[in-house]
Amino acid sequence: MSYTIALNFEDGVTRFIGCKVGETVLDAAYRQKVNLPMDCSDGVCGTCKGHCEQGAFDMGDEYLEEALSDEEAAGGMVLTCQMVPSSDCVVQVPVASSLCKTAVGEVQGSIAAVERLSEDSIELAIDLDEGSELAFLPGQYVNITVPGAGAHRSYSFSSLPGETRASFLIRHIPGGVMSRYLTERAAVGERLTLAGPLGSFYLREVTRPVLMLAGGTGLAPFLAMLEQLARQREEGKGSDQPIHLIYGVNQDDHLVKVDALEAFTEQLPGFTYATVVVDEASDHPRKGYVTHHMDAGVMHDGDVDVYLCGPPPMVDAVLKHFDAEGIVPQSFHYEKFTPNAAGEAA
Repeated sequence: MSYTIALNFEDGVTRFIGCKVGETVLDAAYRQKVNLPMDCSDGVCGTCKGHCEQGAFDMGDEYLEEALSDEEAAGGMVLTCQMVPSSDCVVQVPVASSLCKTAVGEVQGSIAAVERLSEDSIELAIDLDEGSELAFLPGQYVNITVPGAGAHRSYSFSSLPGETRASFLIRHIPGGVMSRYLTERAAVGERLTLAGPLGSFYLREVTRPVLMLAGGTGLAPFLAMLEQLARQREEGKGSDQPIHLIYGVNQDDHLVKVDALEAFTEQLPGFTYATVVVDEASDHPRKGYVTHHMDAGVMHDGDVDVYLCGPPPMVDAVLKHFDAEGIVPQSFHYEKFTPNAAGEAA
């Protein structure tokens, strides 16, 4: 038996390692050639200090308070040289991955399908090579190399971790490098390279109500998150906390994957969603922006975890709304996506 430990480095790289029962995270990392910061390995220096975002573990009592204070331990700080997991864990490592002699992983796959879902969105499905392991935290993204272009673009998974087929929602940008490739040249069976996972936008353990805010193809990471929650529910590990998603688009025909959202209402008893259309000429029952539909009921007096993914204007509008209304969620995680060299969409 072993546990999966996600090591999140400060440069956005995530590396997954296996940790044996009774093994420390530091020893497990070194065994798998990830050199986490360390000077003493005895709980004395504090060099290996990190933060455990989720998961169960034992720290024992064989470390000095100078290395890790009681206050730090109560806040989730850990010494990886003393941390012995008793479940899967997510650990923040406060250094760049390159300093730990690790880097972004790469996997190969073949195009399984390219489907134009709407005027502004494309769904890309990739069958990963047999034996390829692509672990990620729901909400994270990868860089996909555009064949023949000498460039890559960044996209969030809309599929579950560990599946042999990875899927992505991609915003169609006329003239965009990836958009041109997918609409003009891409063929089933063509080879693609994926590098990752990357990003600090991912689903944390659900311990209180959750509000998800999606703009356009920013819906993608939420589909992965909801898939994960549905799987946990099937395994008897799910949360009963209410989860509400507000999904905003510019025009009626930009709404995609609504059938998937409807299916989640059956799989997740606490899940509800609302769609919003900006276009004033729309007959949609909810018009405007997502901020127009964030009533007190979904904010739970601030006792809520908020996840937001969308274009920069939407992210900025939500931040301004929270500030104007004096709203301070228990936690707030957001991801902006922009049509530039770093990525055409979420």
